[in-house]
Amino acid sequence: MAIRLLLVNQLGVNAGFYLLIPYLAQYLGGTLGMSAATVGLVLGARNLSQQGLFLLGGSAADRLGPRRVIIAGCAVRTLGFALFGLGEGLPALVAASVLSGLAGALFNPAVRAYLAREAGDRKAEAFALFNVFATAGALVGPLLGSALLLVDFRACALTAAGIFAVLTVAQLLVLPERPVPPASGGVLGDWREVLRDRPFLAFALAMSGMFTLESQLYLLLPDAAERATGVSGAVAAVFLVSTLTSLTLQLPLTRALRSRGGRARWIAAGLGVLGLAFLAPVVPGFPPVLVCALLLQLGLMAAQPFVMELVPGFGRPELTGTYFGVFSVLSGITAAAGNAAIGWSMDIAERTGAGWLPWLGCASLGLVSAAAVTRLRGLPRTEPDVAAAPSSPPTVPPAR
Repeated sequence: MAIRLLLVNQLGVNAGFYLLIPYLAQYLGGTLGMSAATVGLVLGARNLSQQGLFLLGGSAADRLGPRRVIIAGCAVRTLGFALFGLGEGLPALVAASVLSGLAGALFNPAVRAYLAREAGDRKAEAFALFNVFATAGALVGPLLGSALLLVDFRACALTAAGIFAVLTVAQLLVLPERPVPPASGGVLGDWREVLRDRPFLAFALAMSGMFTLESQLYLLLPDAAERATGVSGAVAAVFLVSTLTSLTLQLPLTRALRSRGGRARWIAAGLGVLGLAFLAPVVPGFPPVLVCALLLQLGLMAAQPFVMELVPGFGRPELTGTYFGVFSVLSGITAAAGNAAIGWSMDIAERTGAGWLPWLGCASLGLVSAAAVTRLRGLPRTEPDVAAAPSSPPTVPPAR
């Protein structure tokens, strides 16, 4: 029951998020007439509050219990999204943005900590299904948002707030409370323990390639799709390929790889596929961009569930939320730096005509990350390297 609710919750979280956020910049700059700098301030406040507070959310999950933090996060996002719909002044919109980011910082580490504890030795499959439901939500959200925009942006914001309100109540009533192990020290001591875990930090650094390359679905690939076709809407085909691949293949692929053991091997293989994906668009035309999107999604599908499975295995069970929080902070920082570097290479390519430069940079990053994972020592072992396929299905519903 708990895992089922968490999966449905993630579908709702992504549906509510993507119902609103993709249209926020247009609303701020168009309907409200804000300058680009002001729009950037509002949007940046959400990113900063979320990325900067992941660590607090993870520690709160460890000390208060993931259930309470998940509920608090959904409640806070209800307030934030409602404020987007009801407020028009800059202070109200910045407050809405900060609340929205704080909400993500609370429930993202908490829901992963809860899922990891509930799934037992089936973490990889649970996180694979988690990705499927998240992808479905990300598909439904923009479709619903575009329909609600026919009314106005306020309808989008209040509907999104309503979704999070329903999720808050559902989890309050149905999500089981689990015992919280007593804390053995202070929060700062927990942070020091995690930050002194060298194998974990090395693993998080190696994963910077995965998160940076995943972000190219929103940076490099849309630019390439538009350049190849001359149509701004061509990016929809890129997202369609990515989404359909995830919805149809994520769980079968994870089950097939899991039955063969060797978590680090599959993570490294996924990172290698990510790198190779960015060699396809060196050939001019739109089909290579779609091939890149397909291979990018396949690489993510191979690596991500096992990455999420390994993170809590580095430390004590009492610090699962803190480990996820630190991992999210480090991932956000490295992805931001990687995106800045790729954006810089795109500018150079524009000036010099070296269109291959950003693609080669992405390919190199993926292959270097894959090599780094293969050389890591001290990775947790979740089970023997060769595991028999389970005789019974996991206690999670099939994706619909």
